[in-house]
Amino acid sequence: MKDHRTVILTTLNAAWTEPNSIFDLFLESFRVGNQTKELLKHLVVVALDQKAYSRCLDVHPNCFALTTDDVDFSGLAFFMSGDYLKMMWTRIDFLRLVLEMGYNFVFTDADIMWLRDPFPRFYPDGDFQIACDLYKHNSTNLHNYPNGGFTYVKSNNRTIQFYKFWYTAKDYFPGKHDQDVFNKIKFNPFIDGIGLRVRFLDTAYFGGFCEPSKDLDLVVTMHANCCVGLKNKIHDIKMVIEDWKRYMALVGGGGGEKNLGRMLSWTVPRRCGLKKINSTH
Repeated sequence: MKDHRTVILTTLNAAWTEPNSIFDLFLESFRVGNQTKELLKHLVVVALDQKAYSRCLDVHPNCFALTTDDVDFSGLAFFMSGDYLKMMWTRIDFLRLVLEMGYNFVFTDADIMWLRDPFPRFYPDGDFQIACDLYKHNSTNLHNYPNGGFTYVKSNNRTIQFYKFWYTAKDYFPGKHDQDVFNKIKFNPFIDGIGLRVRFLDTAYFGGFCEPSKDLDLVVTMHANCCVGLKNKIHDIKMVIEDWKRYMALVGGGGGEKNLGRMLSWTVPRRCGLKKINSTH
């Protein structure tokens, strides 16, 4: 990006890159969002299998193939299945490598719709910033319930050490995914010891189906979290985009600033429903 050291990253497998699936909706959100289309040039799609890589090359200029020996990530990985956990931890290890290369990054799940530029809403003093399923109105409160699907991380010795620690911690919490393990280790003295500055992102801006942003004048991203089933996600994400288009038509493409955001409301979640935070992603 402008500083030449920040990239936007997402990881995808074949199941999420099928035509008219999550990936297409993800890219569409950048195109219909307010001042987000330009961010597409800084998006690198990390494909976890050959089919996803080929599909990415068809629709996006910046694709990277990340394959894992003896593991086929192309199928639909059900939440908390063995393949799902392998994908999540492969992702954490890859992001550590990105930091070691000297790049800051925004990592985003592909089921997150980008509706505004997030950079003005990031904290200037946070090494590691993470979205929340539930936000307790304080960006430094470790009791916030984080969601690892959206993070902004600055490359420095503190974050590199943290990602190594995070990845290693999986061995102490077998059968847990990265988000659950982070929830365990965020209280560990190691975090204070390395001086890592952790900030939690307010759901007023970085919302999701768990805790939707209430004001469309403020919303930056919308995550299809607390949702089980790919078809349900796709259905409700399409509704998010339609809600956003209606809002933008009313404000004349100005992206808000007309106090309409609280007068309008999301029509989602619909098929997704509100599931238990501790059992879904």
